[in-house]
Amino acid sequence: MKKSLKERLAILSDAAKYDASCASSGTTKRHSGTSGGLGSTEGSGICHAYAPDGRCISLLKILMTNFCIYDCAYCINRSSSNVERARFTADEIVWLTTEFYRRNYIEGLFLSSGIIRSADYTMEQMVKVARDLRQVHQFRGYIHLKTIPEASPLLIEEAGLYADRLSINIELPTDKGIANLAPEKRPETIRKSMGELRMKMEDMAEPTLVGKKVRKFVPAGQSTQMIVGADGADDATILTSSARLYSSYELKRVYYSAFSPIPDSSRALPLSKPPLMREHRLYQADWLYRFYGFDVNEITGGLDNGMLDLDLDPKLSWALSHRDRFPVDVNRGDKAMLLRVPGFGTKTVKSILQTRRSMRIGLEHLARMGVSLRKAKPFITADGWTPLRLIDRSDLRQMFAPQPEQLSLFG
Repeated sequence: MKKSLKERLAILSDAAKYDASCASSGTTKRHSGTSGGLGSTEGSGICHAYAPDGRCISLLKILMTNFCIYDCAYCINRSSSNVERARFTADEIVWLTTEFYRRNYIEGLFLSSGIIRSADYTMEQMVKVARDLRQVHQFRGYIHLKTIPEASPLLIEEAGLYADRLSINIELPTDKGIANLAPEKRPETIRKSMGELRMKMEDMAEPTLVGKKVRKFVPAGQSTQMIVGADGADDATILTSSARLYSSYELKRVYYSAFSPIPDSSRALPLSKPPLMREHRLYQADWLYRFYGFDVNEITGGLDNGMLDLDLDPKLSWALSHRDRFPVDVNRGDKAMLLRVPGFGTKTVKSILQTRRSMRIGLEHLARMGVSLRKAKPFITADGWTPLRLIDRSDLRQMFAPQPEQLSLFG
């Protein structure tokens, strides 16, 4: 018996939760109030995601289908998995998106899909969704499409004309991992598609001869998703691979998705704390070399067995391993070292540099900036504050490590 639209929505929205890369940031501003049409890329609006600038955005996040001809060992929707299957037509997704937007539930669409029939057929259907939303319904909201590297470059190029962001999954950190766990996929094909997309974005960013205007093509750039924990790659390997992807393809974001063993049933096992904490630490380390001036080798060089510390964030771990670089004087230290102080974010450092032009900064000023003084005090000097021998304490790490928890006898 054919499933109702509501039943299929429940199945395919739940299946989409394994796609991590869905933050609508970096695109151009559009609003139906000024240009006509439907929707906008900003404002308030069944998925909530946080953009790098802190905005909470809401997206209809679904799969077109969770049927798939591939049998990737790490994927809940692999062909051999005993999960409940469902499928939307392109027209149904267009209808859902526009109706959800009219009810102010969402401000955009995140669309991915299993592979049905062929890569080209699946990609054609996804492109049809984006094209109809833009051209037929004049939809101005955010669209993020997960593209298929095996699909025709012409189809991926057409997708870029309608989507704000495209993402091509790198799948796993190493080629060996892909060969072992997803033998039907080819790492060289994935990289080729990512490279072609980057070149097309660069080409389309050049002013045209008519009017010298830049053509709109994937204005929010491309991103990728990496499964971590499925193939045994350590954190140093993962971060080195990510750094290479950022530089090679000018990615906006690498999204890490923690792997947890999936049973052959309709329900996935819940992710346990260690995989989720590992994922969190990888994101923190990722930000260190993207926004804090760290070289990836600085982060990975001193790791124990190539793994990030699950108890301490990567910046704090680095600071504890380089105590000779501290304390840093907040009133005189340069920007590069201030960014390395535990508890200091990029906005905090910007505020410090601006404030100290006109006054001396003490702990009370840092507190008003939102600094975690407990974390920062051992690593800084400020007006009226010197850590004395705090930085040299043998138990300094224990001051920051989580306290042991008493396990419940009753579960």
